[in-house]
Amino acid sequence: MKKLLFPLTLVFGLIGTAYAFDGDAEAGKAKAATCAACHGPDGNSAVDMYPKIAGQHAPYLYKQLREYKLGMESAGKQGRNNSIMFGMVAALTDQDMKDLAAYFASQKMKSGTTPENVIAKGEKLYRGGDADRGIAACIACHGPRGSGSSLGGFPKISYQNATYLKTTLQEFRSGQRANDLNGMMQDIARKLTDEDIEVLSQYLGGLH
Repeated sequence: MKKLLFPLTLVFGLIGTAYAFDGDAEAGKAKAATCAACHGPDGNSAVDMYPKIAGQHAPYLYKQLREYKLGMESAGKQGRNNSIMFGMVAALTDQDMKDLAAYFASQKMKSGTTPENVIAKGEKLYRGGDADRGIAACIACHGPRGSGSSLGGFPKISYQNATYLKTTLQEFRSGQRANDLNGMMQDIARKLTDEDIEVLSQYLGGLH
């Protein structure tokens, strides 16, 4: 198992719209108790099917909470659809969501590892994509270290739990999840094979 390190050399060419907000991290900490069962008290979920949200960009976290609430209010026809999260966001005000986003963003995401057997394939796909299949390189939006871009609205994906990443890519591929910027993730995921998804989801755990 390895941790992967690449130099910061890329200038981002894709810029999206981030959600500006004025969340209070201290207030968010007091409101975060109900999140701990799945995401851990500091946002580092020990359950592989749930995402780590510690250190994630605050505007991105806020956007997801808003879209879960939209999904709940529209019976899953808009926003993001997840029955567990519907229950979690039901009573949240907009300020609550801002505060929670600020709190979890202020925490440090714990590093993971990358299995030796996926490094070569994962690095090739992450850094170079696959021109023959029309697959854009992940590095273009998420950066050489998987840190994403708060300004661009692209999430941090390095250190993330593999099972969660796998499920997310499968949902983008099937269209079950459709809250991505300009449909970019859906377009890319539709071109990924099951093996591609497996390799990428495991590769990203140790990317830093």
